[in-house]
Amino acid sequence: MNLDQISDAPDILMEFLEYHSTVRGHSDQTVMGYYLDLKILFRYLKRRRKLVDPSVPFSEIDISDVDLDFIKKTKIEELYRYQSFSPEMINSSQSLSAASRCRRTSSVKSFFNYLTVKRHLLDSNICQELDMPKRQQSLPRYLEESECEALLHVCDGPYGLRDYCMLMILLCCGLRVSELVSLNTTDIYEDHLRVIGKGNKERVVFFADGCREAIDDYLAVRNPEKIVPEDRNALFISRDNRRISVRGVQKMLEKKLKAAGLDASRYSPHKLRHTAATLMLKNGVDTRALQEVLGHSNLNTTQIYTHLDNAALREAAKANPIGRKNHKS
Repeated sequence: MNLDQISDAPDILMEFLEYHSTVRGHSDQTVMGYYLDLKILFRYLKRRRKLVDPSVPFSEIDISDVDLDFIKKTKIEELYRYQSFSPEMINSSQSLSAASRCRRTSSVKSFFNYLTVKRHLLDSNICQELDMPKRQQSLPRYLEESECEALLHVCDGPYGLRDYCMLMILLCCGLRVSELVSLNTTDIYEDHLRVIGKGNKERVVFFADGCREAIDDYLAVRNPEKIVPEDRNALFISRDNRRISVRGVQKMLEKKLKAAGLDASRYSPHKLRHTAATLMLKNGVDTRALQEVLGHSNLNTTQIYTHLDNAALREAAKANPIGRKNHKS
C-alpha cells in the first residue's frame, strides 16, 4: 500500500498504519480499514468536543492536528458512542450493522494497544475496558456436493478448461479469491500449491487427482505467447490476456451459477471457500488440519464450521453405546 497517498492523517496515525503495513505485513485492505475507521473516530471526537464549527460538514473536518494529548483525553463513553456512530446516519433511523461495529471496535482496540504496548506513549489502555459489540454468529452458506457437480458440469466454451480449473481449486483447496488470482505457474507442484495468503503468509495446500487433472488440462491450452509480458507468469489469464482479476472470477462464477440453475445472488467465490471447508469437515478432516488448509491464524475462525453438520453430530452421539443405556438396564 502506498501510504504517501494519504495526506490528511496526523503523524501518530501514519506511524500506526506504517507499523501494520511494514512490520505486521497486513494487507492493503486491512490497513485502509484502520485508516478509515480511525479517521471517523477523530472527526467524531472533534465534533463531540466542540472543537470544530458545527457548520463544517463532517467529511471536511480536519484531523491533521490530532496528537497524543488529544488522544489521552479520550473517555470510554466516547468510544462506546462511536461504536454505533455513522455520519451517513445522523438524520436517519438506520443503525450501523453489528459487523461494522465489531470491525470499528477492533480498529480502535488495535490503535490504543499500539500506543500502549508498542510505543509506550500511554500509561494505561482505556480499551481494555471496551467490550466488543455482540454479534449474531451466522453459519456460512455453502453448496451441497450435488450443486458443486452441477456447477462444474456447465464449464464449457473457449474458456471452459480455465473456468473448470479455477472452480476446482476453489472447491477443493478452499482458497480465497485473492489467493486464486495471485497464483503463478511456478506455484504449482505435483500434488500441492504454494499459496501467499493474508499478511504475505505462505502456506502449502495439497490437492487430489481430480484437481491435478484440471490443472494439467488447462495448462495444455494456456498460450503463454499471447499473454502480456508483465503477466506472463500468472496462472489464470483473462480474455484480454492479462492476469485475471477478482472481479473477473466473480463474473465468471455468476454466469456459471445461473447456467447451473443456482441462485447467483446467494453465492460468491468466498462461499466456495466455505463449501470446501464444509465438505472437508464432513468427510473427516480434523479442525486443526482445516485451519492450516484455510490459512486461518486463529482456530476460532475455523471452528465456525464445526457447527454446520448437526446431523453428523447427532449420529455421533447415538453411536456411543453408553448413550443407548437407560436407568433400568
